[in-house]
Amino acid sequence: MAALVSARYNPILKAVYDRLVADGKAKKLALIALMRKLIILLNHLLKNPKFKLA
Repeated sequence: MAALVSARYNPILKAVYDRLVADGKAKKLALIALMRKLIILLNHLLKNPKFKLA
């Protein structure tokens, strides 16, 4: 659900999702890639609390 919401409302992650879909990836596959990106970003945030996405 977090990936779905971020694909709609987060401008940075929406751009990633739109780029993947434009490149011909299936929408479910693009959501899975977004889930992985969210997990990586959250792990980075846990290691470095002052990290800012943009």
